[in-house]
Amino acid sequence: MATPKQLPFSLPPPEGGAVDVLFVAAEHSGDQHAARAVRELRALRPEVRVCAVGGPALAAARAQLLLDLTAHSALGFAAVIKIPFFRRLIGDIVRWVGEYRPKAVCFVDSSGLNLRIAKALFARGFTAKAGGPTRALYLISPQIWASRAGRRFAMAAHLDGLATIFPFEAKCYADTTLPVTFVGHPFVASEHVSPVRYDPAGPILLLPGSRKGAVARIFPALLDAFLWYRNDGGDRDAVVLYPSEKILGALQAAKPPANVRLVRAGEGTGPLAASAVLTSSGTMSLECALAGIPGAVVYRTDPVTYLIGRWIVKVPYLGIANLLLGEAMYPEYIQGAATPARLAAQLAAALGDAVRIAQTQKHAEQLRTLLSQPAAGSVGEWLARHLG
Repeated sequence: MATPKQLPFSLPPPEGGAVDVLFVAAEHSGDQHAARAVRELRALRPEVRVCAVGGPALAAARAQLLLDLTAHSALGFAAVIKIPFFRRLIGDIVRWVGEYRPKAVCFVDSSGLNLRIAKALFARGFTAKAGGPTRALYLISPQIWASRAGRRFAMAAHLDGLATIFPFEAKCYADTTLPVTFVGHPFVASEHVSPVRYDPAGPILLLPGSRKGAVARIFPALLDAFLWYRNDGGDRDAVVLYPSEKILGALQAAKPPANVRLVRAGEGTGPLAASAVLTSSGTMSLECALAGIPGAVVYRTDPVTYLIGRWIVKVPYLGIANLLLGEAMYPEYIQGAATPARLAAQLAAALGDAVRIAQTQKHAEQLRTLLSQPAAGSVGEWLARHLG
């Protein structure tokens, strides 16, 4: 495989000179979803040629990695277009697609970046909607049910297909011409192995997220809460699951004590056991919820981003499990509300309140039922249909 280049860059050509699908995934979670899609597609079409602007999971799935974009995932709220790196990246992806003409580009999550690329490809006439040879596909819907619902009309204008992982999302596009397919949620697929499991005798799990900026703000709050719990007589140790070396550096900067173990995701022999969790509101919070680990969601960002978010986002919860259930499976502590005393009290309840523990298990079962609704085929089948 060619070594991915860094900025200033020109994305390298596809090996062999031709490509069927280009994946674009900016976040660690999107990288993992895209890798699953590649594996499923190759099970149906072993000969398919795949390139990616993504991360290590896509590389492990044998996509030709043109650029490790997950290393640049520390973004502010909706600020992607203002950053010179991403402006140049958008321009070079458009150039690359125009030059090598893949059958499809599959954007994965990260709507702030990916919808701009889709619009730029359409404007250049490269996509099928604009009369070009390349189908513009989108895997994992932006949360238009939470904010900026009007995006769906631009998506319908620029995209040829959308695959959703939540069963209710197709209805959000009913007033558009965009073909929407529910492909099932990967976390309830039969082959999925969760990175975590519930063990009432296990350590406390601390999950500050996968973006460096978010980790720098959230991890100190989680650490202070754990230390408060210990100082109040608690006897559990803690473990932190992190996705990359870049995040490890941010964790180490907080100087965690010896009873807080740092573990890289995927390096263990199986799911990490945990008795309670304090987690950011990202993808891992849903993994924990499905595993039935009691705990709480913690969110901290800079004040400007928070105020903008409060104005734009119109949902009662940040955690995806809470949104899906319509109630607070995980109590949420946002900004200044995330005090050490309050979070330590949540740890104590998660560890010692039998009613709370039983309710968490009930919520986990409800989530599994909700996400296990019949899908219209797999993500691999969806991609294969669009490739023709």
